Amino acid sequence: MKEISNRSASYHFAIEQRFTAGLVLLGTEIKSLRQGKASFNDSFCVFNHGELVIRSLHIAVYSHGTAANHDPLRERKLLLTAKELRKLENKTKEKGYTIVPLRIFLSESGYAKIEIALARGKNTHDKRDSIKAKDADREMKREMRVR
Repeated sequence: MKEISNRSASYHFAIEQRFTAGLVLLGTEIKSLRQGKASFNDSFCVFNHGELVIRSLHIAVYSHGTAANHDPLRERKLLLTAKELRKLENKTKEKGYTIVPLRIFLSESGYAKIEIALARGKNTHDKRDSIKAKDADREMKREMRVR
């Protein structure tokens, strides 16, 4: 499985701290993830009765599945330590902070993991600054290759 990443997250949010969490999945979901069939469009993390869950993460229906296939947009529980959960919950209560998913990958032991980040939303001028910095970096690399 290749790593599935949320490329728009760094554009829309200023990432402050990263965490790696386990994902509670069904059998057909992990098989679909191994095929690289997942999408982060509009996905986000919220607290639900003291547990962190991810919503709107689309994991495609497994092609060789039966009638027991999973719902592609179901809520999935994230596994973190109690200390990390407390820290995230306290920070998200502050104005402007949110938890965004960054990437899904398989650990060396074969478990699906998700990297999430505590982030702040960027303003329009911050997004423009990001684009300018990215363009300048690209131009500098292009000049280095020419020489």
